[in-house]
Amino acid sequence: MKKIVKAAVAAAVTGLVAGGLIWGFGNFKNSGSKTLFNTEKVEKTDLVNTISATGTVEPEELVNVGAQVGGLITKFGSDADGKEVDYGSKVKAGAVLAHIDDSLYTVAVREAEAEKLRAEASIASSKANIALAKAQFQLADVTWQRAQKLLPKKAIAQSEYDSAHSDYIAKKAAIAVNEAQLAVAEAQLAGAKASLDRAVRNLGYCVISSPVDGVIIDRRVSIGQTVNASMNAPSLFLIAKDLKKMQVWVSVNEADIGSIKPGMPVEFTADTFPGRVFYGKVFKIRLNATMSQNVVTYVVEVSTDNSDGKLLPYLTANVKFIRSSRKGVPAVSNAALRFIPDAELVDPADRKILEEISSGNMRRSRERVVWCVGDNKKLRAVKITTGLNDGIMTEIVKGELKEGDEVVNGVTVVSGDAPQNQPAGGSPFMPKPPQRKRR
Repeated sequence: MKKIVKAAVAAAVTGLVAGGLIWGFGNFKNSGSKTLFNTEKVEKTDLVNTISATGTVEPEELVNVGAQVGGLITKFGSDADGKEVDYGSKVKAGAVLAHIDDSLYTVAVREAEAEKLRAEASIASSKANIALAKAQFQLADVTWQRAQKLLPKKAIAQSEYDSAHSDYIAKKAAIAVNEAQLAVAEAQLAGAKASLDRAVRNLGYCVISSPVDGVIIDRRVSIGQTVNASMNAPSLFLIAKDLKKMQVWVSVNEADIGSIKPGMPVEFTADTFPGRVFYGKVFKIRLNATMSQNVVTYVVEVSTDNSDGKLLPYLTANVKFIRSSRKGVPAVSNAALRFIPDAELVDPADRKILEEISSGNMRRSRERVVWCVGDNKKLRAVKITTGLNDGIMTEIVKGELKEGDEVVNGVTVVSGDAPQNQPAGGSPFMPKPPQRKRR
């Protein structure tokens, strides 16, 4: 019994001690700390809502110059400055870019010319044979007519009659044979002309010329290199028609492609020109989407002016599609919109609004609440209607706030020994400036 009494007394003492410690710690905490409100001013600013993506600078029009015949590259032509054609050379339409060894093609032209002459000679021979055959036919016809008159009078033998008839038929057939030979010779001449035209054309293909005015972006052959055009046309040069007009090919995620429209303004930067912003407009949206790691993207063509020649082909561009923008509108930070104070910091009259915010009802509409410090040092709710959001700041379309008003975006709890003149919003973790001793 005594043990039970002792245990109960010990438990009561322990409880009193623990309660006293908790009460003392609470009083110490409440008396030794202070809550400061971090505030910001409502200011007018420019807001831009954008879609960010990455793209590549491309020439607006590229021409791939190939070879239609195979052979050895013997020499290059000259550019507009008289120098040998190379990377970056400016060329005019018709300018010679390269020469392919034409020895075999020259021989082919000569062979085709010989075949043409042979066909022409065959035609002349056939025409002469036709003339001869017609003369012989006339004589055979006269002889045959005479034989027909003399045989009934028994003036010639039957054998002479038969011979005249046979000769008549043979001479008439000879004309048809020579006319057929003439048709064959004419067909051979047509084939010879076609072969000659092909040989001459192939010989002309040994000179590679520029089809357009432009700049050589890529030279893919060297002197002494053999090109083979038996299967397909090998690419020798890549020419940009006009580098004053460029395009940016941008890969846009399928989640954002619905917001992209032709004519939409675009801003982009290139890492090689820090601080320089380039401008353009959406020209075309390609419909042949690609999928990579289950992500569907579309290529959007952005046209831009490059009159100063700053943009180089194939630079990486950091692109922003401007969906909407506002200039000089009052705005608050998104941090102020996200801030939800504790109930004890809020004016009792506005705690019902705090409950609505906590339930999430107001966050589903454009009507939002920000908090301002009231005269009683408690937070009061101010309802506003929001507009454009650029990810950092949000436009105030309607509400009681005006430029210069202060709103709360957070709180800072400082200890009792912190300087009392610390400005609201200051961080207790920042280094404190040295204090000058007062005399």
